[in-house]
Amino acid sequence: MIITFDGYRWKELFNGADSSHLFGKKFTSQDSTWRVKKYWAKTAEERRAKLMPFFWSTIASNGQIYGNRNYGNQVDVSNKFWFSYPGYNEIFTGYPDTLINSNSHPANHNVNVLEFLHQLPAFKGKVATYTSWDTFSKILNQERAGFPINAGYTNVKGGQLSEVQQMLNDLQWWLPKDYGMGERHDAITYALAKEHVKLHHPRVLQISFIETDALAHSGKYDFYLDAANYNDRMIADLWSYMQKDPFYKDQTTFIITEDHGRGNEDSWQHHYYTVPHSNEIFLAVMGPDTHAMGEIKTKGQLYQNQLAQTIAAFLGVKFENGHTIGKPITSVLSKP
Repeated sequence: MIITFDGYRWKELFNGADSSHLFGKKFTSQDSTWRVKKYWAKTAEERRAKLMPFFWSTIASNGQIYGNRNYGNQVDVSNKFWFSYPGYNEIFTGYPDTLINSNSHPANHNVNVLEFLHQLPAFKGKVATYTSWDTFSKILNQERAGFPINAGYTNVKGGQLSEVQQMLNDLQWWLPKDYGMGERHDAITYALAKEHVKLHHPRVLQISFIETDALAHSGKYDFYLDAANYNDRMIADLWSYMQKDPFYKDQTTFIITEDHGRGNEDSWQHHYYTVPHSNEIFLAVMGPDTHAMGEIKTKGQLYQNQLAQTIAAFLGVKFENGHTIGKPITSVLSKP
């Protein structure tokens, strides 16, 4: 399971709510008392556990979490642009392509690890993608890829749909398009992905959320926190469901990361190569092949371009696409 947040700062993941924004009036609505109660505490450990309870209970106990720069533990993008399309290309192709320098870039000419896996007999018909951002149809080159890619406001199609799929197909169009970006609600994306898991038991599934980035661009820090909290709850729900399904129980790996970071202070709304800290991301991995080390507090450096080969390595495959791509992250791939 490859799950991505969009533009979520490592500061909130590791430190919890930022007091300057939560208590300030510039980026938080006046009626924020209940959110202060929900997310605020004296220590970073308490705050982050309130904001991301699944991360700091289940993943911290059973997996590995990288990117707390307070300890010099760094995860960075290696592309030079520091925004979404280049970041997602790097995640899934392992190659920071300088030609991809716009979110309006055409269908990706680079082969991604998901389509590579789908072409192998063991994974044929067992790969799927559900994302809130419609641009994933280009990032993963839907026409070429050959596996189901449900991106943005797109109905699930094909075969006999379940009642849940039919309902969600309708519901996504009825909900208001919030945040000024017009992207599909993460709740719809997640519910469609979970139903796909129930019906088809994929071996490789990508879920990509959007609302942390959309709400940050809108300058709504309080709602940005809510989005992160909801995404954490969705991941917890999926893990719980899969641990009750014999097909997945104790033999499934969750890889959780993001496309880019974002700025600090008033620049927290933005990300780009001109906005410092937009290159700073995080990585969490949990599953039967990963030693439970929790939060990694030693100095180290990982890069986004290592994720594609790491995804393949968990499945016993070497990913190749004609480029020099990042090496797998060996620390998450074996138990002592």
